Parts: sequence; C-alpha cells; structure tokens
Amino acid sequence: MGGGAGVSIPGTFRIASGRTVFATPETLIGFHPDAGASFYLSHLPGHLGEYLALTGEKLNPAEMMACGLATHYSLSERLPLIEEALGKLVTDDPSVIEACLEKYCDIVHPDQMSVVHRIEILDKCFSLDTVEEIIDSLEREAAETNDAWCSSTLRRLKEASPLSLKVSLRSVRYEKVDLRPLIKAWSVNTECHYKGYLSKFLVIFVREFVHEWWRRTLPQR
Repeated sequence: MGGGAGVSIPGTFRIASGRTVFATPETLIGFHPDAGASFYLSHLPGHLGEYLALTGEKLNPAEMMACGLATHYSLSERLPLIEEALGKLVTDDPSVIEACLEKYCDIVHPDQMSVVHRIEILDKCFSLDTVEEIIDSLEREAAETNDAWCSSTLRRLKEASPLSLKVSLRSVRYEKVDLRPLIKAWSVNTECHYKGYLSKFLVIFVREFVHEWWRRTLPQR
C-alpha cells in the first residue's frame, strides 16, 4: 500500500500471495498517491487507475493479477520455497527466473463481484474530465440502476478530501499524456538552434504537443 507499492511495482517480477493487498488510500487522509503511483496507475486498463487513486479501494491478489499489478500468484505457504529457490540461482537471466517462479505459482481469477468485471461502467464514469462530473455520473447510475457498487463508490469519494481528489485525478491524467511529441520537438529544437530556424520548433511544438496537453488534462477551475 502507498509507498510500499511504489518500491514494489517497478520490479520485473511481482509476486502476490494470499495475504497481498494493494491500495492507494492517500485521498482518505488528505494527501495524494505518490512514490510513482500516478505513473503506474495511469497504465492500468481503462480508467481503473483513476478509480483506485480517487477511492483508495483495495485490490486482492486475483485482481492484481488481472490488471497487471502482479506478475505471479502463489499461496502464502509457498513463499519460503520460492525464496529458497531464487537464492540458489546464479544468474540474472529473466527467462531462468521466470521458469523458477512458474514451478511454485498458481493461476487465479477474480470473482464475479470484482471491480475488474465492472470495467465498462467504471470507464463510463471515471473517464470524465472532472471530479464533479465523475460524481454526477455515479449518482445518475446509482439512481437508474440501484447498483450497490455505484453507491459504495460514491460514499468513498464523499469521504475523501475534495482537494486530494482533484490533485490525484490530475496527476494520473498527466501521466497519460504521450510525451513523445515533446521529445521529438526537443530534438528538432536542438537541430534548429544551430541552423537558426527556431520558428520551425515552435510550429511543431504547438501542433503536436500543446494541443494534446490541454485535451487530456483537467480544466482549471
């Protein structure tokens, strides 16, 4: 959870056990997901990252496997065996490590009530531009469908710090921005600087990067 996830998620191999829990609960204490959370949350399927960042809801091991936060699942009782087996390896070859882990890991699937099975309605609500629009959308869905998930999600959002919700949403959306146009524009700028064609850089920068920036981040309120 929180910073613990921040130091674990960058790993090539991420083993979830029966006792593993993932969450970014910072909005509930008036803070926002940090330690790299905005980056890896932005790369989760659909708008699951925004949902987790804003609500602080927990994911179990099966859900972590389903969305890619974990790469392997193992029963808690097997963890000492995995540690022992890895300790005997004399290589850092990922394929060898993968083969070692496969001997002790299991296949697991989320249950039918899991949030990963609600990705359609989740995307519908959490793809909106502002926290206010997200809450309004959830309220409409709750009124029309009497869906318990919508109601519980609304309660979580209303328990959180409003400022934290806005900062968290913006940070995840910021990480979704494709920086390749900026990198391309920067390289063109370097070339143009020596040739005296800075105007060429400005045209490319405005056309390829600035428009994308304003289209994807939150509006100033």
